[in-house]
Amino acid sequence: MTQRVRRRELVVLLAARLAVGVALLGSAVVLQLRVPSVWTSESLYWLIGWTFALSAIWAATLRQAERHVWFVELQLAFDTLTVSAFVWMTGGISSVLASLYVLPIIGASMLGSRRDAFLMAAFAAVVHTAIVVAQYVAAQMPQWSLWSAGSAGVIPPVQVAGYTLAINALGFFAVAWLSGSLTERVRRADVRLADASIEIADLQAFSQHVIDSLAMGLVTTDLAGRVLTFNRVATAITGHSEQTARGGDVATLLQLPPPFAADLGDLPAGTNVRSDYRFTRADGTDLDIGLAATGLVTSAGRSGLLFTFQDTTAHRRIEREARVQQRMAAVGEMAAGIAHEIRNPLASMSGSIQVLRGELVLNPEQAQLMDIVLRESERLNGTIRSFLAYARPQPSDIGRFDVGPILQDAALLLRNSADVGPYHRIDVEAPPSPVWCCADQGQVRQIVWNLATNGLRAMPNGGCLLLAAHQGPAQREAVIVVSDEGVGIEDADLDAIFQPFHGSFAKGSGLGMAIVHRIVSDHGGEIRVTSNPGAGTVVEVRLPGHEPAGGTSLP
Repeated sequence: MTQRVRRRELVVLLAARLAVGVALLGSAVVLQLRVPSVWTSESLYWLIGWTFALSAIWAATLRQAERHVWFVELQLAFDTLTVSAFVWMTGGISSVLASLYVLPIIGASMLGSRRDAFLMAAFAAVVHTAIVVAQYVAAQMPQWSLWSAGSAGVIPPVQVAGYTLAINALGFFAVAWLSGSLTERVRRADVRLADASIEIADLQAFSQHVIDSLAMGLVTTDLAGRVLTFNRVATAITGHSEQTARGGDVATLLQLPPPFAADLGDLPAGTNVRSDYRFTRADGTDLDIGLAATGLVTSAGRSGLLFTFQDTTAHRRIEREARVQQRMAAVGEMAAGIAHEIRNPLASMSGSIQVLRGELVLNPEQAQLMDIVLRESERLNGTIRSFLAYARPQPSDIGRFDVGPILQDAALLLRNSADVGPYHRIDVEAPPSPVWCCADQGQVRQIVWNLATNGLRAMPNGGCLLLAAHQGPAQREAVIVVSDEGVGIEDADLDAIFQPFHGSFAKGSGLGMAIVHRIVSDHGGEIRVTSNPGAGTVVEVRLPGHEPAGGTSLP
């Protein structure tokens, strides 16, 4: 035997031994009761008992048989000798139990190979022949009473005995060949099945790896809309684990818009439909989701739905910024013409009115009207000046400085301004260590001032205005945060807050946020705005924390 014996086959062999022992014991008892003269020797019952004892020994040494092949060969040899004892006790050449020799032969083929089965067949033929020869020798010598115990009765002639032995030996080898062939076929089938199972497992693992490696969420459902698969990206986007999502309703898990979910029931096979909507995670985070659904079709027909979706929040933000940049570019092209067409005539008008006011004798009402004209001219001039500051890039004096003092200065000025009431509070949060920023210091001050004044105007009934700053990773960026507890901004208006003249406050030109966006963009920074209507707004500005390569030396 050339391969390691498997426990399952050993257990089958052990069960066969016990079954044969039970069958022999039962048949012996039945024959003894019906035909008392058939088997009268008590040795037969001792032999059956020995069979059960031997089975118990083999069961106790099952672990040894698993580790050592020779131990199994020893068991089969003992089985053959035990069968020989039964044959001798039941008539030798006339025994009806000679067919039991095939059991150890089949066991050898099952636990070994075809060669092992032929060896066991040869061993069984030799032992059987030895028994018959001993039987005939004992018949000629009555003094050998020990050897005549199993040879009672009339024995056939020697020629018949030889013929019987040859037929039995031929049967043994035929059984060895057949059982060995069947065993080898079964083993080859087992190998092919194991290889196929490994290939299927590898294919499943590869398919799962491909699904989990997709850069988008993937969900499949049955026809009832119950989730069957839920890949890793789907878990990352939605926050639902695969275990909790599987078997759940897809419309609830993905928060599908009701009209879109209603149309999925009638979705034709092969049709692809899309939807873009807002998704709210369990932690309250809002995401923009772009989702596509299509029908799954197998050879048996439609079997469910396939959903693929992505978090498009960053993509939509980039689109909004691109639209703002396009508007800014268009406005910039108009800035120079507007300045010449409005500012110069306005200066002439204002100067002329001042001269007239000084030379003419005006009644109080006329003087008030001229004051209004002068005041509005100055206000219009300030608007144009802000517009030019937004549309026409200013020369930058890049240097490295600490953002903390800028926040403190802005807070001090705001606390003493007319916009601050008794219910306003202005706080500054900055680390004791410097928050380094590489930018134009004057323009950064303008960023902080514009954002802070907007925050105050958003809190007409009071609230806390927070000016904060911290250093980004490895001092690569400076982060400035301005938050308020004001009226907030609706989601629909977030796209337009950086547009010129979009201001919603009574004071101001409507260019403050546009100027902030232009300065941050010119410095290669980033600005993020998050707002909850009625709860306040948070503006986060990220500016470089070190000078770009090729820049001027640090001060």
